[in-house]
Amino acid sequence: MILKDITGKSMPAIDVFALSIMALKNHLMSYLETKGTGVEARDIRWVLTVPAIWTDNAKYFMRESAEKAGIPKDTLLLALEPEAASIYCQYLPTEKLTGIEPGFTMSEPGTKYMIVDLGGGTADITVHEKLSDGCLKELCRATGGKCGGTYVDLEYIQMLISILGESLIEIFKRENPDSYLDLIREFETKKRIIKSSSDIKKVNMVIPMTVVNKLCKTHINKDFKSALASSQFSDSIVIRGDKVRIDTDVFKKLFDKTIENILELIQEIFKMKKAFSLNQILLVGGFSTCILVQEAVRREFPNCRVVIPFDPDLAVLKGAVLFGHKSELISSRISRFTYGISFNQKFDPAIHDDKHRKFIDGVWRCRHAFDKIVEKDTVIPIGATIQRLYKPRQDHSVTWFKIYASENYNPMYTTEDGCSFLGKVAIDLSNSASRQGLEVEFTFGNTELGLTAIETETGIKCNAQFALI
Repeated sequence: MILKDITGKSMPAIDVFALSIMALKNHLMSYLETKGTGVEARDIRWVLTVPAIWTDNAKYFMRESAEKAGIPKDTLLLALEPEAASIYCQYLPTEKLTGIEPGFTMSEPGTKYMIVDLGGGTADITVHEKLSDGCLKELCRATGGKCGGTYVDLEYIQMLISILGESLIEIFKRENPDSYLDLIREFETKKRIIKSSSDIKKVNMVIPMTVVNKLCKTHINKDFKSALASSQFSDSIVIRGDKVRIDTDVFKKLFDKTIENILELIQEIFKMKKAFSLNQILLVGGFSTCILVQEAVRREFPNCRVVIPFDPDLAVLKGAVLFGHKSELISSRISRFTYGISFNQKFDPAIHDDKHRKFIDGVWRCRHAFDKIVEKDTVIPIGATIQRLYKPRQDHSVTWFKIYASENYNPMYTTEDGCSFLGKVAIDLSNSASRQGLEVEFTFGNTELGLTAIETETGIKCNAQFALI
């Protein structure tokens, strides 16, 4: 995957992520060194947070990026962001939560609530129940979508494009990236504090007027004020010095689509059987600080208590630290997909499509058959293992397993709609004295897939190497 920066220059995505993680890592190590702690990188358990709705491939990509950044593999733990926030809120006293009455606590056994993690790019939603042993049980599989705060930013950029033209905005990004980022940061500040019931008629925003005017005169032969006057926003945006004053109703309209998508995602959760009795919604993440979002959720779900920690934008970060110390606080998760491997089982004309029939090693077999390991929506205890016995080919020193995930509950073939190829696992049999049988143990329920293989006759553990795409 190739990413482009604000000026259009490209770079492999894994390098961008690795360098970002490395910057954070180096910053911490430098700080610890100045404090004279003597702590080294290998002394630390590193926790990297990812959205719960991310695929296994995306999680694997993040692990690879972290390892490339110099974080040792065996000291790295991935945490799911809504889970981390949920853990954090277990430790908060009542006065650190808004939207609740005195005496309420998130840590009471039997408490059920929905965690809505609203970040920059995604909305990430799951449902937890607090158990009597202090652990958290996932009740509904994680869901979400691309409706984080940056999608409101995109609406703002579209408004600027309608005034100045797309080509000028691209030139702005490329030639004056610092000023462009200042423009976005100013919008970021304003979008958090705007209220639906506000009496303020205009939203004042500082823009780099000198830079914008220069670009306008150079590329479209008129200043910003003239460009605004000839646009559809001539009556709703005015210029005062280095500020633009935007009608509040126009400003709030930039949020409509994103907020609507968030509300639809929450509604989808409430349609699930296990969520019928829910009456508490926990809002966390940077975008949850937006008052318009808070008001919309309360308005749409009047029978629910909407709970917000006093620092919702830091809930995931602080919860990740707690998860690093107590990853066993999550007792079980719901499988988001049906997982399985591709294998060539004996062809059965009663159940198999003839187009998958192939003569292999003297036997008619069904190609691309889906060997289901775990089914979608299954409750999986953390670290749960499932064993399968396979017979490797005698003439191969390496056996490959192709792993698939499906949106369907009972997929027949790995080639059908809803199935996606996750990657391959190579099992090294070069040290095995016998090839009679191979016991493969799949580990589910953790934040990442796991697999081990043992040669059944000798008990030799075989090296398994993931190669997810």
